Amino acid sequence: MNKLSIKEVYQKFTKALHPIYQEGEANAIARIVMEDEFKIYDFNSERDFPLENQKRLEFIQSKLLQHEPVQYILGQADFYGYKFKVDKRVLIPRQETEELIYWIKNTVKDFFVKDVITLLDIGTGSGCIPISLKKILRQLHVSALEVSEEALEVAKENAKLLEVDIDFYHQSILDESEWGRLPKCDIIVSNPPYIPRREINLMSKNVTEYEPHLALFVENDDPIIFYRTISKFALANLNQGGFLFFELNEFNANEVQDMLHNNGFTNVVIQKDIEGKDRMIRASL
Repeated sequence: MNKLSIKEVYQKFTKALHPIYQEGEANAIARIVMEDEFKIYDFNSERDFPLENQKRLEFIQSKLLQHEPVQYILGQADFYGYKFKVDKRVLIPRQETEELIYWIKNTVKDFFVKDVITLLDIGTGSGCIPISLKKILRQLHVSALEVSEEALEVAKENAKLLEVDIDFYHQSILDESEWGRLPKCDIIVSNPPYIPRREINLMSKNVTEYEPHLALFVENDDPIIFYRTISKFALANLNQGGFLFFELNEFNANEVQDMLHNNGFTNVVIQKDIEGKDRMIRASL
C-alpha cells in the first residue's frame, strides 16, 4: 500500500462514495468515519494516514457502497450529544427525533413543578428517547416499552453505557390485556411505526434493506393504528395534567390531530421540524 496523507485519503474516500451518495451526504459520512472510527478531526492534514487503518477504511467503503448505513457499520449513532449503540436490531436515531426531545424538555420546565415526573416511552428501539431525557432531566422516573426482544437488548445496553436507570417492559402496546402491567404516567411519548407498507418501494435501500421493518411499517388499511391505540391507553394511564407526545408522519398529521380531539384530548398542537414538515404533536388531558 502507498502512503497517503490524511487529506488525500479523505478526498479519495469522499469521491468514492459519489456514485450512490450526493456530495453533501458523502462529505457528512466521510466526516463521521474519520472522527468516530479513526479519531481524525483535521481533514486537510498532510500527516500520513496510518497504513494499518487503510484496510479498515476500504472495508467501510465497500459496505457503504452496498447502501449499508454508516451507523450500522461503525456500530454507533450520535443522538442529542450522546453516542448510542446501534445495529440492525434497532432503527437509527434521527435528527427529527432530537427536536421531540427538546420539546419534551421545555414542556417539563414550563408545566411541571413536581420533584418526580413519570414518563413512559412506547416503542423505545435503541432507547434514544428515554435515555436522553433521563440524562437531561434527572427528576424523571422513566419506563420504556418495546415489542422486539432484540431491540430491547440494545436499549438495555445503551442505558448501561450511558449510566441511567430505566424500567424496561417487553410487550406490545397493541395487546390491551397487558396494559395493567404498565405504570400511570405524567408523560407518554412514542415514535411509533407509521409508514404504510405500500410506500416501501418509494424508500431508499439503506432503509428498506437494513433497518427493522417492524419499527417502520404498518398495514396499509390502518396506518394510524398505533396512534389510536396509544391515545386510548393514555386516556386510562395518563395522570391529570399530563401530556402525550407523538412523532408524526407528515401525511397523516391532521388525521392524528382530529383523532386526539375526538378522543377528548385538549391543547392538541402540531409542531413542525426544521424542514417545515408536520413532525410532532402534543396533547393533554
